[in-house]
Amino acid sequence: MEIRMASDEDWPGIYRFYSVIMAEGRTYAFPEGQTLEEARPWWMERPPGCTVVAVEDGVIVGSAKMGPNRPGRGAHIGTASFLVDPAYQGKGIGRALGEHVIGWSRAEGFRGIQFNAVVETNVPAVHLWKSLGFEAIGTVPDAFDHPEHGLVGLHVMHCRL
Repeated sequence: MEIRMASDEDWPGIYRFYSVIMAEGRTYAFPEGQTLEEARPWWMERPPGCTVVAVEDGVIVGSAKMGPNRPGRGAHIGTASFLVDPAYQGKGIGRALGEHVIGWSRAEGFRGIQFNAVVETNVPAVHLWKSLGFEAIGTVPDAFDHPEHGLVGLHVMHCRL
């Protein structure tokens, strides 16, 4: 598997699973039902951030976007979001993307990474981030309306770099 910078031409390949994941409504508080062009600015980061893709046998199987969590005096802490094509989940793609983001963030001089909204019922993601050195530093109760579990918490997770 190769992880590389995403190009504008990669967006339709990312959107193929972005739209599925958003329609499921289990992991992101992004608008549902976005068209290809409506969704693009939600995922395709512009500098100083960037978006990468994970490619296996010529197929985009995952993506991550990363950059500063806040501007100005908060720009020393990074953030990131991740998508793995549901057809390829459980194959280590999320871990590879997470490790890539941590390495990129260190190289860019970030002092830490903050995830602002990890759905507490997304057990595989919470487990993965903890295994990569993140800790849940707080949970906003009832902040996410999950289609099966109703109102659940959103973890704020942090990793010092």
